[in-house]
Amino acid sequence: MPEKGIFDQSVGEWREQREALNEKVLAIAGLEIKRFFSLDGQTYRDGALSAKTKELLGLVASMVLRCDDCILYHTIRCKEEKVSTEEFQEACAVGLVVGGSIVIPHLRRAAARWEEVQDTEKEQKSEK
Repeated sequence: MPEKGIFDQSVGEWREQREALNEKVLAIAGLEIKRFFSLDGQTYRDGALSAKTKELLGLVASMVLRCDDCILYHTIRCKEEKVSTEEFQEACAVGLVVGGSIVIPHLRRAAARWEEVQDTEKEQKSEK
């Protein structure tokens, strides 16, 4: 069976697949790959810039680079860092201005995923 595309999956399915694939990468990884993965994780920690700000920067860069996988990752992380819808929208606007109209399809998908993570949070709160 062919692998589902990123937008054929729920956020939960995407997270599970990402985790499983990261495990496969790390199982064969040499020192350079392990160091890069570590650097990536360390870069988004609080520092002179907050983790929240860094996730918004990651979102903008991902939009400009047009990487849907990265856009989804940073959308999820933005929600986890308590980014407001207004902050998310402004970051998307920056990505659109910097990247130009070619970013529009990715902006659409980012907006849909933002809505999905918002709905997931509401469902989790109502279950408690």
